[in-house]
Amino acid sequence: MTIKSYDELSSLELDTLKEIGSIGTGNAATSLSALIGETVRIQQPEVRIMEYNEAIEWIGGPEPITAGVLVGMSGQLSGIMLSVQQLEFVNLVLENMMKKSIQDYMELEEMERSALTEVGNIMISTFINALSSLADIDIELTVPAFTVDMQGAIMAVPMAEYGGQSNYIMTIGGNFICNGKEIPCRLLLSPDIRSLNFLLRKLGVNSGE
Repeated sequence: MTIKSYDELSSLELDTLKEIGSIGTGNAATSLSALIGETVRIQQPEVRIMEYNEAIEWIGGPEPITAGVLVGMSGQLSGIMLSVQQLEFVNLVLENMMKKSIQDYMELEEMERSALTEVGNIMISTFINALSSLADIDIELTVPAFTVDMQGAIMAVPMAEYGGQSNYIMTIGGNFICNGKEIPCRLLLSPDIRSLNFLLRKLGVNSGE
C-alpha cells in the first residue's frame, strides 16, 4: 500500500527502517574511527518516526546552539540528511584531529569548521552508501553545508523543505563510545514521500499497491 505520511508506516516497514538505521550508524561509527584514529563504536541506535517538534525536543530543545551538517539527496531517492554535532562530538573530533577543544561554538575557526564539515559529510555518505547498497538504488549527494545556529532553526530546514508533505521525520540516535566516554550521535533522515515509498518497495516490504 502506498503511504502518504510517515505515520502510516506499518510495524514491518518501521522494523526494516530501524535495521537500515542500525547498519548505517554502525558504518558511520567505523568511518569516524578511521578519521580520528580512535576506536569508536555505537550503542544500539534508536530509530523513531517523530513529529518535527518532538524531534527538536529529542535533540535537546529549540534554543541550545549546536552545529549541523546538511546534505541533500537526489537520484532515485530525494530528500535531506542532517548530522547534529553537539559540543561533545565537536570536541571528540577536534581533540583527535587538531589537538584542541572549544567551550563555545563561536570559537570555531575556518579550519575547524572545514574539518567538522568533512567529518559530518563522510559519516552521512557512509550511511547513505550502506542504504544505497542494501536497497540497490542510486543516490547522489550534494555538497555538504555546515551551520551553527539554535537547534530549532537548524530543524526548520527539513520542516520548510518537506513539511508540506508530512509533519514527521526519521530520527536515528545513539551514543558513540570512545575511550570510555559516551558521545551523543544524532542523525535525521528525511526522504520525501515518493522516495520513501520507492525505498520500501526496493526493500521488499511495500508492494506499492
